[in-house]
Amino acid sequence: METSNQGTTTCGNCGKDLGDSFTFAFRPPGAAAATGGSVKCLPCAVMHWPMLKRSAIAAVVVGTLLTALNQGDLLVSGQWNSALYWKIPLTYCVPFLVATYGALTNSRR
Repeated sequence: METSNQGTTTCGNCGKDLGDSFTFAFRPPGAAAATGGSVKCLPCAVMHWPMLKRSAIAAVVVGTLLTALNQGDLLVSGQWNSALYWKIPLTYCVPFLVATYGALTNSRR
């Protein structure tokens, strides 16, 4: 978190003046909750690599389980239909978006 002479907070990534906009606090991996970190604007927070990595891992695990449960019989029998081409990617996108939203909500200041 950086503070200018006027006392306003700037984004720790892009340097944008945050003013009254949404801000998100991120701490370095392994750091205690009481230690400092960086404050980011919404666009920089959405592109925060450690959060995206955790969301992707959650999406792979949950998406695979849901695909196996919901579409497993069709996949095993080889009866691919055209609906599977949008259902399977959507099955992975939903947990990714939910995990990302949860992380951003948790880090909001």
